[in-house]
Amino acid sequence: MHWQPHPVLGKFQQVRLFSQERRTMRKKNGLHFGQEKKKVNIPVIREIVTWVVEICIVLAIAFVFVHYIGLRTSVVGQSMSPTLENRQEILVNRFIYSISNPKPNDIIVFLPNGNEKSHYYVKRVIGVPGDVVQVKDGAVYVNGELFEEAVETAAILDAELAEEEIRLEEDEYFVLGDNRNNSEDSRYANIGNVKKEHITGKAWFIVSPYKDFGFLD
Repeated sequence: MHWQPHPVLGKFQQVRLFSQERRTMRKKNGLHFGQEKKKVNIPVIREIVTWVVEICIVLAIAFVFVHYIGLRTSVVGQSMSPTLENRQEILVNRFIYSISNPKPNDIIVFLPNGNEKSHYYVKRVIGVPGDVVQVKDGAVYVNGELFEEAVETAAILDAELAEEEIRLEEDEYFVLGDNRNNSEDSRYANIGNVKKEHITGKAWFIVSPYKDFGFLD
């Protein structure tokens, strides 16, 4: 007695064989209909995105540092001695006064009367908008009271414009050099009161010479 294949099973095998042959022909002809999509490598994509974001953050920080607090300038003359000496190089924070105002005893960097052809001046803020400044008997008075100096200074021999009371407008600052008798500052007409729009920023770090490297007090 010979074994006979089941008629239904035989048809099923024929259909499966036919389907396999069709898939083989499609691959040979470059047809990939129904082919599974390639899987996306999520970890690799995540790593790439993280890398790009980190680069953007570093570039943003570099831009902020260079543009706002990376301005480098030299001190000209002895007007700020002994706090700052001639030819010392300092960094200027150009950002701080966009969110706040100069305060008494801040050391600021400015262009006198906004003159862009001039070198930067470095002086100490004495009076702020609304203050009344006067030099009497060699000392500085603000609003009738003796100014509280951040550093030791010599008595002023020549009061110039400040011999009389100087009332500061809402955008004006009165500045002096720490070396009071060797400083061209707000006592003189060619400098006068410094407008905020002419202030470049706050001196905050000495970069040269190396022995003086560090933050300004």
